[in-house]
Amino acid sequence: MPSLGRKISVDLPSEKSGNLPGPDYFDKEYNGKWRSPYILSMAIGQGELQLTTLQMAHAASIIANEGTYTDPHILKARVPPGQKPVVEYYPRRRVSIDYRHFEPVIEGMSGAVRAGTATLAYNPQFEVCGKTGTSQNPHGEDHSVFFGFAPRDNPKIAIAVYIENAGWGGAYATPVAGLMMEKYLKGEIIESRKALEERMLTADLIHKPKS
Repeated sequence: MPSLGRKISVDLPSEKSGNLPGPDYFDKEYNGKWRSPYILSMAIGQGELQLTTLQMAHAASIIANEGTYTDPHILKARVPPGQKPVVEYYPRRRVSIDYRHFEPVIEGMSGAVRAGTATLAYNPQFEVCGKTGTSQNPHGEDHSVFFGFAPRDNPKIAIAVYIENAGWGGAYATPVAGLMMEKYLKGEIIESRKALEERMLTADLIHKPKS
């Protein structure tokens, strides 16, 4: 994924590049004395892998569009002194991953929402695709993570949510992401999900008792 391990240049200062380590990184870190077990933790997002929330959202958008993407930007236009706004257009690009590899991933993300760890993002009005994550924290409660997009066909929004000390991914990041997507796509939360919205709005994760 082109958004991982590099700055995306989103028009804001202090953007972090994260870390997507390759063989050169491990050669330097372990003086060339490393083996495949050293990198197994990267498969579940641990170890030396470091991603920003924006990079995760961008990766979700690339999956949603089956490999086609533009870099995200905060600025829509610039206004030179005394002139009309100049709208910035950013070129569409394509990753070097064949189309056929995206559908199984999308189907898996859809399944996670329908009947997996991400069911609290399910919405009867449109199909949500997503994946939960639980970031282990040695200093307290784990961090809750979710990334995904909606709707599955003709996607309009990609999202990533990272909530510190909120526990496993399906507990808080997933419903928060689901509610945000619903608000963006529909403008309001349907009655059957109002209780979930209220629970997320009133949750106190700062004073949450340790499990």
